[in-house]
Amino acid sequence: MFSKLTSILQHAVEALAPSLPLQEDFVYHWKAITHYYIETSDDKAPVTDTNIPSHLEQMLDILTQEEEERESGETGPCMEYLLHHKILETLYTLGKADCPPGMKQQVLTFYTKLLGRIRQPLLPHINVHRPVQKLIRLCGEVLAAPVENEEIQFLCIVCAKLKQDPYLVNFFLENKVKRPEAKSPGAPEGVKVDPSALDIGQPPAVAESPEEPQAAASGSSSSPSPSPSPDSTTTNNNNNNNYNLVTSLLNLTKSPDGRIVVKACEGLMLLVSLPEPAAAKCLTENTELCELLTDRLATFYKALPQSMDPLDIETVEAVNWGLDVYNLKEDAAIFTGKRALISFLSWLDYCDQLIKEAQKSAAAVMAKAVRQRFFESVMEPQLMQTSEVGILTSTALLNRIIRQVTSDALLQQMVYFLLGEDTEAETPAAIGRTPLRHRLIEHCDHLSDEISIMTMRLLEQLIQKPSQHILLSLVLRSLEERNYLENKPQEEREPLENGQPHDAVDLEEDPLFGDDPSPEGRLSSSEWLSASPLQSPDHCKSDGKTEVHKIVNSFLCLVPDEAKSSYHVEGTGYDTYLRDAHRQFRDYCGVCQRWDWRGHPKALERCDLERPFFEGHFLKVLFDRMGRILDQPYDVNLQVTSVLSKLSLLPHPHMHEFLLDPYINLAPGCRSLFSVIVRVVGDLMLRIQRIPDFTPKLLLVRKRLLGLEPEGINVDHMTLLEGVIVLEEFCKELAAIAFVKFHAAAAAASP
Repeated sequence: MFSKLTSILQHAVEALAPSLPLQEDFVYHWKAITHYYIETSDDKAPVTDTNIPSHLEQMLDILTQEEEERESGETGPCMEYLLHHKILETLYTLGKADCPPGMKQQVLTFYTKLLGRIRQPLLPHINVHRPVQKLIRLCGEVLAAPVENEEIQFLCIVCAKLKQDPYLVNFFLENKVKRPEAKSPGAPEGVKVDPSALDIGQPPAVAESPEEPQAAASGSSSSPSPSPSPDSTTTNNNNNNNYNLVTSLLNLTKSPDGRIVVKACEGLMLLVSLPEPAAAKCLTENTELCELLTDRLATFYKALPQSMDPLDIETVEAVNWGLDVYNLKEDAAIFTGKRALISFLSWLDYCDQLIKEAQKSAAAVMAKAVRQRFFESVMEPQLMQTSEVGILTSTALLNRIIRQVTSDALLQQMVYFLLGEDTEAETPAAIGRTPLRHRLIEHCDHLSDEISIMTMRLLEQLIQKPSQHILLSLVLRSLEERNYLENKPQEEREPLENGQPHDAVDLEEDPLFGDDPSPEGRLSSSEWLSASPLQSPDHCKSDGKTEVHKIVNSFLCLVPDEAKSSYHVEGTGYDTYLRDAHRQFRDYCGVCQRWDWRGHPKALERCDLERPFFEGHFLKVLFDRMGRILDQPYDVNLQVTSVLSKLSLLPHPHMHEFLLDPYINLAPGCRSLFSVIVRVVGDLMLRIQRIPDFTPKLLLVRKRLLGLEPEGINVDHMTLLEGVIVLEEFCKELAAIAFVKFHAAAAAASP
């Protein structure tokens, strides 16, 4: 009561007295604080019962006013007094001792406001960054401490200042061999605190103070600090450095208060983005950041139910790590495990964004840690298990992870985890060399249709990612030498049957292929894809456009008229695919433009045509599935054709030649997408003869699939009829893709 009355009288006197010069006023307030420690005998009264908070606030106001009244960047006498008398050192000592109780909170607030309000750079001053360093070490020492909010505000303002001037981070990489600390000459004589906690700002000595614990010891207690690489001690002294700012933030990410956690994560996001190489190296080698990211990711993943509906995983709302809203009751009512799933996806989003923002070398190290400590250690056993329920759930989760990852470094490590790093051409004997890749591709043809669909959906998602290695691993490395082409001279080829090799696709049934049977009269796909329109308008029509017209119609006429049903239903024509094909091809070109994909295929004289051709494990499974389109479920067929259409859209000349050229001269024993479809059509022609009222039944099934007819009595041969409908639509889609790719290439080649 007496202290409050004294404070009121003091303010009244100050209001009546003439204003003092700023420096005198500043010194008055500081001496009022030091006199409290000299004169007081009760150091157990809370700081809020004293005048200390008021004096500190007045000092901040004076410093702010002084800066506003002076030229930009000029240091005034009050700031000079603060620096010269090491006021921040003394305040740190008082805050560490928390004398009187609550003083640590006041000191943190003073530091935060000082750094936040003053525009001139303060951290380069040794009498600022040294006490700031030491105050950083006090943060996060105790979880759920009453000063957590002030600690995180202080740490975040330091991070913000370093973001403004990244070089200053070098002041915060502290040598582990610490100096002995002595009492500051600016400290009040009567303060009852440990004098060894004060620093006089001298160069560091080699001995370590027994009273000051090693700064790195305040890190996470869950696991030891990562071991440095063997060669790093010879290149720099990072292995002797502590990055206490990171350590304190990591401790605060374990707070039970979600707001504190988010702020700590934001601080880490700022620090990882700093371009200083020494800080990036120290961050990944001398802190537990990688362990925190990966261990928490693994913990959240292991908390998920063993069995989850893939649809729930796929459709759960998009997550943002900073906006993870908890509603346990509502989440549980929607589906079991939703809260755990959102927590996992939110932390994954944070890891992804952190790696995306990080300095390049730090990003690579963090991404590799996620691969080793999460993907390989936690996810791989789940994907390799034999339980169908477990396979389905883990594959659906992996699909969601692939969809969500956007950082280049994490995507690269995830791709290496899934597909391996091999780039040489596949052989049938070596497809099992990367077990997880082999297992995933095998799952595209699993006994469980659900697993097959989900795995194909996963790989479809993967091939749309901006990573050249994905397409190289899955498809392109098998097509690089173009050894799917016949390379023997005409006289050495096998005897012809009806003008064709015995195992070649018979195109005579299609009048469009019979227009000009000579090879000289036709352009290969590689020629028409990359050919520029000729200058003469007459040649334009007779060559380029006529040829693409023939190719388009080759796909449109593959399915016989009696097996077509789309022309009976409005809005299902070939033209409906053109707009989608144009948009998707444009998007693919945007993704692939930075890759070295030449517009022309590799010259045949430079290809190793003698090497036995193997289409690759992935295309083999897709072609096998495509060959069974009349005998497998509708949903499986939709997914198979969806993946093949995505591959057909790729602007790579070999991919185009292999998947979209009906006239390709295949080597013996080889197959292309067109040849697979031709064989399916041949099988269909035989089956149609054995099904009465085939066309009316086909039209009824199409209308039911479109919702134009109600479900009624069962229709015989339903699987076959649905397969025919998918086949017709797929041929129209391939025709549209071929048309769009030709015109895009012609437009690019024209002046």
